[in-house]
Amino acid sequence: MSEIAVRITNLSKKFNRTVALDNVSLDIPANTLYGMLGPNGAGKTTLFGVAAGFLKATSGEIEVHGINVKNISALRGRMSMLPQDASFQSGIPVIEQLTLFARLNGFDAPAAAKAAAEALDLVGLPDVAKKNARALSHGMLKRVALCQAFIGHAEVIFLDEPTAGLDPDNARRIRDLVKAYKKDRTIIFSSHNLQEVQQICDHVCILHKGRVMECGTMDELTSASFLLRVTLDRPLGLAAEGELTAHPLVAGVVREDDLSFQMKLNLQNSSQKTDAMKMLYDVLGRHGLFPRSVNEGASLEARFLEITGGKFDGGSSS
Repeated sequence: MSEIAVRITNLSKKFNRTVALDNVSLDIPANTLYGMLGPNGAGKTTLFGVAAGFLKATSGEIEVHGINVKNISALRGRMSMLPQDASFQSGIPVIEQLTLFARLNGFDAPAAAKAAAEALDLVGLPDVAKKNARALSHGMLKRVALCQAFIGHAEVIFLDEPTAGLDPDNARRIRDLVKAYKKDRTIIFSSHNLQEVQQICDHVCILHKGRVMECGTMDELTSASFLLRVTLDRPLGLAAEGELTAHPLVAGVVREDDLSFQMKLNLQNSSQKTDAMKMLYDVLGRHGLFPRSVNEGASLEARFLEITGGKFDGGSSS
């Protein structure tokens, strides 16, 4: 059995009459990159706030490597947190602020200065050490903010929407940094970007209206239904779509965009998937179409929408 890094048991949080977390229980395995998903108001940021000690749970508890987060001082240096709206004060050099964070994590002065500099090297921004935060671009600020979580050798790291508001290039930089930094750590990664979570995370939990809807490995969630995701070299014509839809092994065809579609299969057993794949290639070939990619299993977005029964809005979580 895998070691459990974070155990959440019957966790509830109410704000007056609003229930933000409703009896949430889940185990996060050690040494995983764990995606935390949910639409607006799902409760992800509230859960992170309780884990960090910013908020007090109404009931239930969170344990990190067996230590209750109510005793947050016992986790100093073992757990780190990047809040959703992490910011730096203007007028104070970045390196001084990061050094202060390191001191708060228990480092003495020389070790804190060294850890802050190493964190800036890790995110590829050693040259901004003596700059003020207001002199940095939004993308740079996000990468510098990651330093707060990367300082020292925390075993469990919570990252609340670290790529929110970034352009594609800077978002990719953040994802690459997170993947490279994981190594033997546990990283809980909250995001509204479903494709991003599917790309980098090996486990995922979907929250909806403060409740756990589904948790598991990425493979378990995305292979939950018989589905093929197909990208073509040119648009799928009506004739080809009609032939696919009419086949007894096909339950339906849904276009994602001009060049991509999903084909839900009507199979009696998994061994029939080979027949369905052969049929797909035969039909496409007859219509002069070439599949650039064919992927098995649901996309995380498809599974997410199936579970939550709504439209993903890309807004901020609460």
